[in-house]
Amino acid sequence: MNILQQTNKQDITIIGGGIAGLVCALELLKKGKSVTIIDVQPHHKMGGLAKDAFGGMTLINTPQQKFNGIKDSEELAWQDWSSFAEFSPQDEWPKKWAKYYVEHSKSRIYDWVTSLGVHFLPVVNWVERGDYVPGNSVPRYHVIWGTSQRLVKKTLSAIKKVDKQLTWMCEHRVSDIEKNPQGFLLTLQHGNQQIQYQASTLIVASGGINGNLNKTRQYWHTQLSPAPEPLLNGSHPSADGHLHDALSKLGACVTHLEWMWNYAAGIKHPEPEFEHKGLSLIPPKTALWLDAHGQRIGPQPMVSGFDTHNLCHRIANLPHQYSWQIMNQKIAEKELAVSGSDINPAIRDRKLFTFLKEILFGNKRLVNYLTQKCQDVLVANTLDELVIKMNQHTPKVKVDIEKIKQAVERFDGQLNKGPRFHNDDQLRRLSHLRNWKSDKLRTCASQPIIDKSAGPLIAIKETIISRKSMGGMQTNLNSQLLDTESNVMPNLYAIGEAAGFGGGGISGNRSLEGTFLASCILTARAAADHLTQA
Repeated sequence: MNILQQTNKQDITIIGGGIAGLVCALELLKKGKSVTIIDVQPHHKMGGLAKDAFGGMTLINTPQQKFNGIKDSEELAWQDWSSFAEFSPQDEWPKKWAKYYVEHSKSRIYDWVTSLGVHFLPVVNWVERGDYVPGNSVPRYHVIWGTSQRLVKKTLSAIKKVDKQLTWMCEHRVSDIEKNPQGFLLTLQHGNQQIQYQASTLIVASGGINGNLNKTRQYWHTQLSPAPEPLLNGSHPSADGHLHDALSKLGACVTHLEWMWNYAAGIKHPEPEFEHKGLSLIPPKTALWLDAHGQRIGPQPMVSGFDTHNLCHRIANLPHQYSWQIMNQKIAEKELAVSGSDINPAIRDRKLFTFLKEILFGNKRLVNYLTQKCQDVLVANTLDELVIKMNQHTPKVKVDIEKIKQAVERFDGQLNKGPRFHNDDQLRRLSHLRNWKSDKLRTCASQPIIDKSAGPLIAIKETIISRKSMGGMQTNLNSQLLDTESNVMPNLYAIGEAAGFGGGGISGNRSLEGTFLASCILTARAAADHLTQA
């Protein structure tokens, strides 16, 4: 192996070309700083997970909220955040970052994003309302028109205008970091070469740990549920947490890695780029959620949009740690969605007519893609035929036809009685959801599962899918990395997911959703401001 020596002549080195690293680089370059970005991916992959994400942000007091008649405030947002996060008295920096977020989301995130020429859809979605722990008391989830892929493109375009002092080091993996008198000695892998790279000021934007499924299981919050053996990867293998370990050896405080944002309804990707790659469903709310044997999960119903964190741990507590959802074609076309830019071309490519058509008349394109391409999505004309296919799909764990028939007949029987006589918690939640216009457009009014006019029937085998690390490297409000004694580590910063999106865990035990992409911008700008002011 060839070993090369390289000394950095730039002011600042950023490890990671995801959205946090790109935003930080842009802000530094605009202030005349010279920057090097090191990333394991090739240049066309810059943007990290944000390039593939849907692009939702929790924002407070925006024009979209006012347009929709939503009365929000920093005080209300802080109340909701504190409730859902369940911070402990020791969570000093996560709480400070959360308070900073709710006080500055409009000026530091929304205004910055729109200044790039990126816009949001006019309707604000209402997610994470909470089951028994109160969450978002009003809608706050803003979706980027063009998904976060557009944000990445606009950020890269802005960088290109000021990139005279920017050096890209793509396809370089930072395998180790050491402290020395000149700053930091980085060991890089580039093909079969090992490079010793000297940096004076370092910003770590390397992502989280959830691309490493073994680490995800290792740090799983086992006080809430056993670590899931069946697990799909909704992150990227490069987000493996190895720099968390390297910086811990230097004395950095890495905290709350058990705080994670995973999803209960993952399916195997039909066209995987790497092993165990999954797609994260936004599961239909009218569908019945069943365990591995076909028993309806309850008595508390499984309905998305209220507490994603809780859904995950409920599935992990089941005997076989996966689930089934049963629906029909009509329900799927109206309610089924998948998170991500590639699977939502109408929003990603800003095709307004196609987008409205899919919202109003059902997303036939998506349902056809999944039923034809995905091995976890099964189709049949009758319930008996569907169960045969389910048992062929999971031959080691048999689905009981009688349990499924009983669950479907009882659910459909409740629906057929009419709203006045609905005595089912799932139906009560559906009624509540339909009171908000964006949910009403995506939720069936009163659709039984067994309905010849709405067929065929569809069963989806759903597995927990890893996504984001909500814990990470602890930082102050300048994004400066702190050691285990809460002292600033000179010339060392952490931003984005590497920092738990701020302070080592800005979201706490649960997220209000949409706090991840937005926090990447917030923490990146904080680091850039401190470095340029200093």
